[in-house]
Amino acid sequence: MDTKAFKRSLQHSENYNRKGFGHQAEVATQLQSEYQSNLIQQIRDRNYTLQRGDVTIRLAQAFGFCWGVERAVAMAYETRQHFPTERIWITNEIIHNPSVNQRMQEMEVQFIPVEANIKDFSVVDIGDVVILPAFGASVQEMQILHDKGCKIVDTTCPWVSKVWNTVEKHKKGEYTSIIHGKYKHEETVATSSFAGKYLIVLNLQEAEYVTNYILNGGNREEFLAKFAKACSPGFDPDQDLERVGIANQTTMLKGDTEKIGKLFERTMMQKYSPTELNQHFQSFNTICDATQERQDAMLELVEQNLDLMVVIGGFNSSNTTQLQQIAFDWNIPSYHIDSVARIKSVDAIEHRQLTGELVITENWLPKGEIVVGITSGASTPDKVVEDIIEKIFALKGTAALV
Repeated sequence: MDTKAFKRSLQHSENYNRKGFGHQAEVATQLQSEYQSNLIQQIRDRNYTLQRGDVTIRLAQAFGFCWGVERAVAMAYETRQHFPTERIWITNEIIHNPSVNQRMQEMEVQFIPVEANIKDFSVVDIGDVVILPAFGASVQEMQILHDKGCKIVDTTCPWVSKVWNTVEKHKKGEYTSIIHGKYKHEETVATSSFAGKYLIVLNLQEAEYVTNYILNGGNREEFLAKFAKACSPGFDPDQDLERVGIANQTTMLKGDTEKIGKLFERTMMQKYSPTELNQHFQSFNTICDATQERQDAMLELVEQNLDLMVVIGGFNSSNTTQLQQIAFDWNIPSYHIDSVARIKSVDAIEHRQLTGELVITENWLPKGEIVVGITSGASTPDKVVEDIIEKIFALKGTAALV
């Protein structure tokens, strides 16, 4: 399938919209009342620091809703306003935040049902409206919706679209796309659908396994078993790794993507010589500015004298997990939570570990004066952050009175 031609055809269809419907002003007021926070603005105005009683809050200088997320949510609200009576579906969570997705359901924006990990598009009828979320949708899903005659509202983040353009360039030059990401993540699923041949690597260790195979060969069956769910159909490591290009899931750690890119560049240079590098390796900058800014702000925050770190965001939010990874690397007691409800008491907090396991930690809030670092992923509204900060103040205030 010529995915580039299909995308161009879709974008010229009268049933396709990616610019909104002219209700920006009304929607902006609604979003401000539902998701923004006066307290968070006060903390920003006070050099990202606020002290009450024994608690000092230090807020990362870049956190929360990014432009792409805000745009996607605003377009979803506009869609409901523009189509007040039509059935509206969304192919995935609009963003990775439980409160925002709950709000979508309250607005009667329905999720495409999933059975045995397969989406059931049979529920969608001609004339229905279908929203593509900020992470995008696969070419195959777009084709199904286009063929059904649905009205498609595309909120895909432009940074994600930039990665799609990159893998299209790889495909045109007959390069295999090496995608740094999580093969199950909807963004990476969408990106791989635009690629030709592709291989998805989760981390530097997997990348090193691949580059070792490029230089020294290895057990082909072992390779294919290892990447069985993370490569294109019919992938042949003995043929398809002669020409490679680098791409990434936009929410991965910037430094990790750069290391993986440099590793493949050195590997191809070593195997094919510096003069032939361009015939065997391509690299374009596909790291999202917002992701990079939040990671850089987190790195600045962890250098301060923090007693603990609270990382706020959806448990399936990749960019939030990467922020939590930074706190872990700095050996700071840290808690990834998605809402204020996870804070049970001064003695108990339910949080997600990097392994994905939900655990309850006791005695998480130290006695006496404390400095708490706060950050949130790109899909987290300021209002959620406010609720958690106020809860910490309240718990410490109550504890001090006992």
